[in-house]
Amino acid sequence: MDLKQLEYFVRVAELGSFTRASQVLDVAQPALSRQVRSLEVELRQNLLVRNGRGVTLTDAGNLLLEHGRGILHQLARAKEELAVERGGLAGRVALGLPPSVARAYAVPLMRTFRQRLPQAQLSITEALSIAMQESLASGRLDIAVIYNAQPTAGLDLRPLMEEELVLVQQRPLGLAEDPPLPVFLTQLADLPLVIPSRPNAIRMQVESELATIGRLPRVALEIDGVPAILELVAEGLGSAVLTRHAVASSVRPSAYAVRSIGDPPLRVRSWLATSANRPVTRTQQAVIELLKELVSAG
Repeated sequence: MDLKQLEYFVRVAELGSFTRASQVLDVAQPALSRQVRSLEVELRQNLLVRNGRGVTLTDAGNLLLEHGRGILHQLARAKEELAVERGGLAGRVALGLPPSVARAYAVPLMRTFRQRLPQAQLSITEALSIAMQESLASGRLDIAVIYNAQPTAGLDLRPLMEEELVLVQQRPLGLAEDPPLPVFLTQLADLPLVIPSRPNAIRMQVESELATIGRLPRVALEIDGVPAILELVAEGLGSAVLTRHAVASSVRPSAYAVRSIGDPPLRVRSWLATSANRPVTRTQQAVIELLKELVSAG
């Protein structure tokens, strides 16, 4: 059995589609299909049922998927062990971060990673929590930081940090310090908001909190992307609800007036998520520890 064929089969099975797998693997779809078919011929069993919507697994396919994941993981572990013998961890780790977390931690994480794990590779992707959960399931990401994660089959979750959500507004001329008093939910509901589209985790939390008082957010502008939201707020086109990190790591934090929301302040929790179907490698665990270290340092 060819390991490349096994890797191709596992990725097609996880994604449920030759088309998506060819994009992720950067392999032409006809070549990918031939490799998987050759594996079926060698094993003398059909592994996949092909249909117009993609593929589904046969009983034999489910069995091989279970074994294939273990074999590929053991191969990755063997490579890591050999790298340790050469003097350090190796391998590639794909990490997904929400935009606000990426703005605060991506650069220091990459810098520390290069210092401590010079033989390894780190790829960082910015994405929304829903998209990152899908990427974890398909194998495009190894680790993701997800806001307000719920227990989900196929995901292993561990808490990372809690961040305060704040009201962000254009700073009036002559205002040297942020207003000391918090804004309450009844006041927040009356403000025109520049807010991401659903299913953004912070958007969903704002809607959930306002629902407790029977209100809906007043959406002035709906736009994804923290930099774009902050730019529109700086121009006075609305207010925003973001984490303190998002404002502090912006290009012009002095352009904004920031107020706590509620008393006690409204907070959002982020979680470290990995796939329950693929055990964490030593290099991936090292990245997790680096990220936790940076978060703890503030």
